Amino acid sequence: MKAISVFPGKPNSAHLAELPKPSLDQVSNGRGVLVKVLRVGVDGTDKEINAAEYGAAPPGYDFLVTGHEGFGQVEAVGPNVGELKPGDYVVATVRRPGKSIYDLIGTNDMTTDDTYYERGINLLHGFLTEYYVDDAEFIVKIPQGLKQVGVVLEPLTVAEKGIYQAYEIQRRLRVWRPRKAAVMGAGTIGLLATLVLRLRGLGVTTFGRTPKPYLNSELIEELGARYFSTKELSILDGSKQCGPFDIIFEATGNSTVVFESMRALGKNGVLVLSSVTGGNNMIQVPADQINLEFVLGNKVMVGTVNANREYFELGVRDMAEAESEYPGWLGKLLTDPVKGLDNYQQLFEKLTKPGGAIKVFCQVAEF
Repeated sequence: MKAISVFPGKPNSAHLAELPKPSLDQVSNGRGVLVKVLRVGVDGTDKEINAAEYGAAPPGYDFLVTGHEGFGQVEAVGPNVGELKPGDYVVATVRRPGKSIYDLIGTNDMTTDDTYYERGINLLHGFLTEYYVDDAEFIVKIPQGLKQVGVVLEPLTVAEKGIYQAYEIQRRLRVWRPRKAAVMGAGTIGLLATLVLRLRGLGVTTFGRTPKPYLNSELIEELGARYFSTKELSILDGSKQCGPFDIIFEATGNSTVVFESMRALGKNGVLVLSSVTGGNNMIQVPADQINLEFVLGNKVMVGTVNANREYFELGVRDMAEAESEYPGWLGKLLTDPVKGLDNYQQLFEKLTKPGGAIKVFCQVAEF
């Protein structure tokens, strides 16, 4: 079967590879699930892996099948799988357990292992192929009514985990009823974080670079949130106008914005960092003032990466609520389909030159 792959460590090495179709007996204890891949979303992670910034091939291979935002349909299940059946629509989680205590209790997204295993990212093949097989433990069912937007679930879990963790941390305050939130970044994750916070009943102000009107700003305002371009209003001025912010969700990939967000955060607030900054950016910051405001204001800053099954299941519930509260909104994120694995070059071209794309995805098979 076909698979879109890269040679880790070799820039711009995306190519079509051939793999044998997987079988249920590759998973022990009769818990295997064979999935036909229907759609796979691609994002900055896939672009960075193709640029040889990180990623490693599975043992025994010199290539890595990319794609971690999979959506598919169950074709067969092992004899000990009762929660899924052929025909079900599903999404697989990304990270697999290592050896730390956190891995052993089902929170492999919090691993302390130096080596981690993620499908399509590190040491495990991903989903940009025709079929995959995995343990039922890592397969999450998508209701029939959500099948057209099911490919959005994996990126949604980034927002779900970060916001859930913010609420968990704030239990320290005994009584915490956040009213105002800010989202830094109006890309896919920023849009989804805005959605989740609106579903939680918060007033949301989302900051992006592009002046409105454009599709992303329109989608944000459809949710009843505010949108500001940082070219027209600074984050600090926006905080004075719309804050104080009880939660700030940062999703820009820009470390300068991180430090500006620290200053925009309200007292007893929590700042969630979800973007990865891999460069060597050097900036000047008012370090003493930031430190003073965090100490005297009882503020918290936390990083979040990946998601375990709990957040995938939470995401399914929020997707269902979103389709009820904001009908058709999730589908508007699916701006750029690319038909067929053979067109992998077009897929990566859209990633490197997005041209206004929100979610680029490969339509591997029809459904």
